[in-house]
Amino acid sequence: MKKIEAIIKPFKLDEVKEALQEIGLQGITVTEAKGFGRQKGHTELYRGAEYVVDFLPKVKLELVLVDHMVEKAVEAIVASAKTGRIGDGKIFVSQVEEAVRIRTGETGDDAI
Repeated sequence: MKKIEAIIKPFKLDEVKEALQEIGLQGITVTEAKGFGRQKGHTELYRGAEYVVDFLPKVKLELVLVDHMVEKAVEAIVASAKTGRIGDGKIFVSQVEEAVRIRTGETGDDAI
């Protein structure tokens, strides 16, 4: 099993969700996040005062899936989240040791 964590722009969430559903993905966790990468934020003007916005709004997606679905899921996220501009986000893939469905006690791939 693998865990995919993707940081994307908030307005791309619906497109990414639909793309993942099209490849047969069943579960996803979404968290609102703030952060910055190379873009390092920007300055804004509010009521005549200039201030720096260091942390930009992002959305963090987390999904755990069987190994053979990882490549399809990553491709779906990239295709649907990409705008071609700086700040499109990142995808991280890591190994998951174990999964347990609390309700039934199922473990491993069956718990997904």
